[in-house]
Amino acid sequence: MQFIANTGQDRKELLSEIGISKFEDLIKNIPASALFSMEGKSVLKDGISEMEVQGRLSALADKNRPAGKSACFLGAGSYNHFIPAVIPALITRGEFLTAYTPYQPEASQGTLQATFEFQTLIAGLYGMDVANASLYDGASALAEAALLAARETGRRKILVSRAAHPEYRRVVKTYGKSFVVEEIALEDGRTSLKDLRSRLDGSVACVMIQTPNFLGILEDGPEISDLAHGAGALFVVSADPLSLGLLSPPGEYGADVAVGEGQPLGIPMNFGGPYLGLFTCSQKFVRKMPGRVAGMTKDLNGKRGFALTLQTREQHIRREKATSNICTNEALMALAATIYLSVLGPEGLKECATLNYQNARAALSAVLKGKGFSRAFDAPFFNEFTVRSKTPPKIVNEALLKEGITGGLPLGDFYPELKDAMLFCATEMNTPDEIERLGEAIKKIR
Repeated sequence: MQFIANTGQDRKELLSEIGISKFEDLIKNIPASALFSMEGKSVLKDGISEMEVQGRLSALADKNRPAGKSACFLGAGSYNHFIPAVIPALITRGEFLTAYTPYQPEASQGTLQATFEFQTLIAGLYGMDVANASLYDGASALAEAALLAARETGRRKILVSRAAHPEYRRVVKTYGKSFVVEEIALEDGRTSLKDLRSRLDGSVACVMIQTPNFLGILEDGPEISDLAHGAGALFVVSADPLSLGLLSPPGEYGADVAVGEGQPLGIPMNFGGPYLGLFTCSQKFVRKMPGRVAGMTKDLNGKRGFALTLQTREQHIRREKATSNICTNEALMALAATIYLSVLGPEGLKECATLNYQNARAALSAVLKGKGFSRAFDAPFFNEFTVRSKTPPKIVNEALLKEGITGGLPLGDFYPELKDAMLFCATEMNTPDEIERLGEAIKKIR
């Protein structure tokens, strides 16, 4: 296809429309040292060989500090978990890696069956009736749950716990053009039941919590469920799927919709994506659920087969009947999660969750050896915990990095009242030696 560049007049009109005079104004925030220049000698002007390109890219990559090359105690929504070798071996097979949306079931039985198995596993893990074929990530899944609640109840107020992931809350607010989002206050690191009671009224569509929450604390799901349902609102829970190997699933304490981030299930951190949005709900909401659902059926010969059963998006049905404009699912990441859950099985998942639980307690004990460190909250947690430090968190992390340790997340940017606090994480990947090193490094900090 022939490319026709913008004329000088085109560029002038475009720049005028967005209120600037020259192109350079668009990139003025980028340091000059980071920009290529065509003046004098430059890579763009003179070119370099493929071998030199690989060398330069390798040198840049070496500046990164991947989790596998240090003792990593950083979580906050993206976690360093073990990935069995069978997962990349299978998901990189051409049948799955290059497969397109299975609109033609006669040519897509493998993809459709994998999706069906994924839905079955996720619904069972969360203790819910039905799961969809996945969404983009945990944040979009929570936002879609808010839309479902508003449609189902006809109400316009969404109550979301301030203990939920800050970025998840921002996505909910971005979606919330047609409803009002209010945040429930914190109390000892958890959702304040007192503040929740004061906000519940006949205009609330749903109450949304995350457990374990962003600060690592386990929420009182049954109590919050009763309060939400008592006001005629739906109860939405965002839960770490790995924690459900050890903790009660949301379906057991009354969740109407349960969502989560599937990254802990065999998916690398990958600089933040692609990840996997998990979405489950009660059977009565199945036709209000976003995304698509793969179902099991029989063909003309009576043999078992699979097909896309529900596709409630605007591309497939009348726009006014659509429940979401998300146009796809994370099929390859869903396959990774399916393999992960199948390989570990219920007992393996429980063992992995238990290791996370135990390592987090060992890591907490190690951190508390340091002078000026204390627990921020006296509440149960899973594999993340919050500590306060008399030494500024930034200085703590700089000291740990010198010891080959990636420290916790400073919380001040997300919670101003916790500017002296850090969120640490421990998973099955953290060895006793790493935890001991963490404790020794912490003790050196003054």
